[in-house]
Amino acid sequence: MSLIIQTVSKHYGSVPVFHNVSLTVAPGEFVAIIGESGVGKSTLLNCMAGLDSWNEGSVVLDGLDLGSQSDDQLARLRREKTGFVFQAFHVLTHLSVAQNVALPLMLLGRHDDARVQAMLDAVGLAGLGERLPQQLSGGQLQRVAIARALIHQPMLLLADEPTGNLDPHTADKVMEALISQTRAHGAAMVLVTHSKAAAARADRTLLLTADGLVEPAIDVNPA
Repeated sequence: MSLIIQTVSKHYGSVPVFHNVSLTVAPGEFVAIIGESGVGKSTLLNCMAGLDSWNEGSVVLDGLDLGSQSDDQLARLRREKTGFVFQAFHVLTHLSVAQNVALPLMLLGRHDDARVQAMLDAVGLAGLGERLPQQLSGGQLQRVAIARALIHQPMLLLADEPTGNLDPHTADKVMEALISQTRAHGAAMVLVTHSKAAAARADRTLLLTADGLVEPAIDVNPA
């Protein structure tokens, strides 16, 4: 499943966010997008998921023009074909770890306890399925978010600063879980990040500039 973004521009009233952004993500490819704070990285990622609108251009996912889809159609597309990892985790505190991970399957009517346990094992959370989120560390919570985003085997994973709240050692473990699990499912991944260490692990790294253009980043080597 490919993602094709063509000359996309976004603004709020007269205030531009980015403009003339074009990007193609091939099936199974890992693309990292870096840039200064406020340049629109998270907004661009939200456009890729159909969570935000844009003013010009097109976003085409698996042959479907997201701009022509209804809200219900976009919600169905996200449930079936995409996963989203947020920096702030967004786990439900009243549900156990296993129940949080199982949510996408429940929405699809595909209950599979064995798959949930296998995914918890794969991201290093074996034996923690019955715990509540408040009993976990930040790194463990991010791995819950990764497991939840991948449990339904989406073909596109979108990750918004998934290591931003983590120490370097934990961030490395989280990136390892992200990369290993997306590759295990053959999924493409788009990561937006401030971390040069995270971006350096991508197949391709792009820079979103203050002008809103996506172009090859010059230096993504970890400091």
